[in-house]
Amino acid sequence: MRSCLIVDDSKVIRKVARRILEDFNLEVEEACDGQEALDFCGTEMPDVIFLDWNMPVMGGMQFLENLRARDTEKRPTVIFCTTENDMSHIRAAIEAGADEYIMKPFDRDIIAAKLNQVGLA
Repeated sequence: MRSCLIVDDSKVIRKVARRILEDFNLEVEEACDGQEALDFCGTEMPDVIFLDWNMPVMGGMQFLENLRARDTEKRPTVIFCTTENDMSHIRAAIEAGADEYIMKPFDRDIIAAKLNQVGLA
């Protein structure tokens, strides 16, 4: 079973995303900020990470830059899932190493399409 880490400071978003992602047979874990997610990835690297942009402690971009700087065998697929929807944010995320980008609000069909695009559906 493939693993997924949802990184978002909103408990509601994590709950909604978890329900959808578990329907795609993903084993789901959660982190409430980038630092908690980075700590998690230090012990167990997930296959895919759903990542919010704006979070306390450590935001999504800082997390992504730290993650991609690590020398690890496993390179997880990172899908930004955020309200930041202008082209400059999308471009910055892709340049920093994100694989895809979902704009909130999202639904099951949007997540299914993105998982399919990155080869995880």
